[in-house]
Amino acid sequence: MMMTMPDQTEKNTPATAQPTLADLRREIDRIDETMHRLLMERSEIIETLIGVKKTQASGSAFRPGREADQMRRLAERHHGLLPFDTVESIWRVIVSTFTYVQAPYTVHADCSIGDEKMRDTARFHFGFTVPYRTHRNAQEVIDAVAASAGDLGIFPADPGRSGGSWWIPLSGPDSPKIIARLPFVERPDHPAGTPIYVVSKPIADATVREVVLYALGIERWREGLGKALEVHDAHIEASAGDENGLTLLVAAPGSVSTETLTGAMAGLGVGRFDWTEIGSHAARFKLPQD
Repeated sequence: MMMTMPDQTEKNTPATAQPTLADLRREIDRIDETMHRLLMERSEIIETLIGVKKTQASGSAFRPGREADQMRRLAERHHGLLPFDTVESIWRVIVSTFTYVQAPYTVHADCSIGDEKMRDTARFHFGFTVPYRTHRNAQEVIDAVAASAGDLGIFPADPGRSGGSWWIPLSGPDSPKIIARLPFVERPDHPAGTPIYVVSKPIADATVREVVLYALGIERWREGLGKALEVHDAHIEASAGDENGLTLLVAAPGSVSTETLTGAMAGLGVGRFDWTEIGSHAARFKLPQD
């Protein structure tokens, strides 16, 4: 009777040692130290960047398109036990704080829907280092930004909640413009999910034009305007009228021209179309489902 000899390779291979609690804590400490050193390394690069900007025309430190792209890549890459809420908040604080270090700014908030909700939104997206000031409505926020050197303003993206026809004062060539819509990554249970617009003084080379916002002046309302725009995925967000006619707030894909939108409304009897761009922002991005 033949006996089966044990496999020597298997016999001589030691079992993988289970890490101890002390081992795991040392790994956590190592990772924490690495993250801290990387943040300090990032600050050194920012310090060099500040020196470069002293000798070059650099414009505003805000880069809303770059920030939106970073958040999308974070959302697409993220997995594991750590909630994405934490990752998003940490990243927003890092980016906003380093922007503040480059060029100090204040966030002005329209608190007409409640200070607590807007404060939570501001702190989630901009952290605690950036100064925060409250205002009674969107118009006061726009005025504060216009009078500043480089501040930001935030107010609810829903015109019905922020009150007033705030899109009309954004029409002037030197008036503040919408540069972002927050949150960048949308989900039903977002801890600071109130949709808000961010306004700043015009940024010529740093805007993202996936969605463009317009103040559209017409002489009066015509039935079918909304449906005509929706053919090109454009939407009427709000309207305001006076003795000079009607001004609509229109959101449209950046790939669609105003000529195309005007053509879509041909035949509705609209006598004039006065399109004025009041800003743009990244398209809404939804968190991928597991």
